[in-house]
Amino acid sequence: MNYIEYDLLFESRKQLIEEITGLDEKTLHHKPVPEVWNIAQICHHLYLTEQVFTEVIANGIRERDFNNIIQKNIYFVTDRTRKFSSPEAISPSSAPFQLSSLMDLLAESRDRLLQVLYDMDSDILLNRKKAKHPLFGDLSLDQWIELLSLHEQRHIKQIQEIKTALI
Repeated sequence: MNYIEYDLLFESRKQLIEEITGLDEKTLHHKPVPEVWNIAQICHHLYLTEQVFTEVIANGIRERDFNNIIQKNIYFVTDRTRKFSSPEAISPSSAPFQLSSLMDLLAESRDRLLQVLYDMDSDILLNRKKAKHPLFGDLSLDQWIELLSLHEQRHIKQIQEIKTALI
């Protein structure tokens, strides 16, 4: 994995943690409108998503190499005007969360992902491995990592919108 992918992961997570650090229970569970997630649910969704991505990446690392993986335009996921439905497996719980629990979950999922990446053989090239994504089809594993960061950026914007609505 190249340093740009690591940088994207670290930067998006740093920004997420900065956005949620110090939030009180009211802010954490505020829903501007009933059909949207609150900040706690967004964080739980990010945790669940990272768990799924980690499994996909771990399984993809074990697969054979491919020579002709087409790089997809995944950047539109940060466009908040485009709406996506979350698969059931990564839909957040409606139960209330404590901020400390969410921080622990986010740390756990990130640690697990980084462990998978650190444990892989040094000669593995993630741009030569692929896995099927429900929206994009076959994605190289390096794009899965980039998508994880972009997905987190999308939800950071959502958190910022919720916080702004409370001011």
